[in-house]
Amino acid sequence: MKPAYDPSHLPIETFAHAGDRLSGTRPMREFERLVDLAQGAVDQLEVDFAVQGFVRTDAAGSDAIWLTVSAQTAVPLTCQRCLEPFATPVAFERHFRFVATEAQAQAEDESAEEDLLVLSRDFNLLELVEDELLLALPLVPMHPRCPQGLKLQVADADFDAATPEKANPFAALAQLKNKT
Repeated sequence: MKPAYDPSHLPIETFAHAGDRLSGTRPMREFERLVDLAQGAVDQLEVDFAVQGFVRTDAAGSDAIWLTVSAQTAVPLTCQRCLEPFATPVAFERHFRFVATEAQAQAEDESAEEDLLVLSRDFNLLELVEDELLLALPLVPMHPRCPQGLKLQVADADFDAATPEKANPFAALAQLKNKT
């Protein structure tokens, strides 16, 4: 029988050595920083996540603990083109390798292609999911195609007709010049 894992208190080492998988759905309201960025109601929205733990032997012959984490959701944001709200799809899939210390993570960070995290006994997977979703948000959220036509003029056509014609000040000077 497989153990039941709590994603907010995941024992990484045990999880990875067992090669276990965990997936679930959480209400978006549990992800406070994501909710702070949302520009609309999030009560009915959910975040789907999945994680797979495994162990790989590195070049030195020692075991390295890895996680593959993915998540997806839709965050209500404002389209920066038409300024209408829309559900922005956000998803990621990342591979993380765990190291023993922060110093080791900093030393290997430049040469490692994967993301490095420090191994801990009590790992909060949901915080990592929220961090990665925040990083996956678009810098400029826009509809792929805006539902309404874009207004490309700042003034209407009648605006120019409504302004009275101003007298040319140089025309008055020309008249004075002609009188002499």
